Amino acid sequence: MPVTEVLYQDKDLVVCRKAPGLLSEGEGPDSLVTLLSRQCGGPVYPVHRLDRGAAGLMVFARSQASAAALSRAVQEKRLNKEYFALVSGVPTPAAGEMTDFLFKDSQKGKVFPVKRPRKGVREARLTYRTLWSGGAEPVSLVRIRLDTGRTHQIRVQFSSRGMPLLGDGKYGSRVKGELALFSCALGFPHPVTGQRMEFFDKPRGAPWDRVEEDAYDL
Repeated sequence: MPVTEVLYQDKDLVVCRKAPGLLSEGEGPDSLVTLLSRQCGGPVYPVHRLDRGAAGLMVFARSQASAAALSRAVQEKRLNKEYFALVSGVPTPAAGEMTDFLFKDSQKGKVFPVKRPRKGVREARLTYRTLWSGGAEPVSLVRIRLDTGRTHQIRVQFSSRGMPLLGDGKYGSRVKGELALFSCALGFPHPVTGQRMEFFDKPRGAPWDRVEEDAYDL
């Protein structure tokens, strides 16, 4: 049985490192909820999600009361998430904000940028900064902070600007391999004590090993 890397746990919550390929919600042998419940010896409750192909930090509640408190933190934007992504090309400007209107087509299983609001369209906002660029066919490491949490948001917003994430064939990448999206920073109030909790982690292995190691600490 796969073992999930746990960074922190107490009786109210558990913070872990999701591996790529696992579902962040639902049940079944490829569900992080199932694996983590067995590992922790009791039920865990998802309060946010991470794309199946993505990896990195997630927090799960260990009781329904904690799940309710953490879900409120999500709704009130007191649960903050940041990501590393490897994108094709070099962002211009090197740091900035992206704002788009996104439409989720459930039948096609994809999200599309559109020009104006209409039924089913939601605004998406993020800020980013470039930490490193290199390679004959340039690749850039960017750190991203979400202001909204839309389906496939990071993937669509960068792809629509000609910078698909490495490994993201769904949104135009020609590079094979794992999706280069990693949840690197997580901050939220403890569901019982209210104490602010902050966690940080860095990706390992391919495709991230093409980046200079100290770039992740910038």
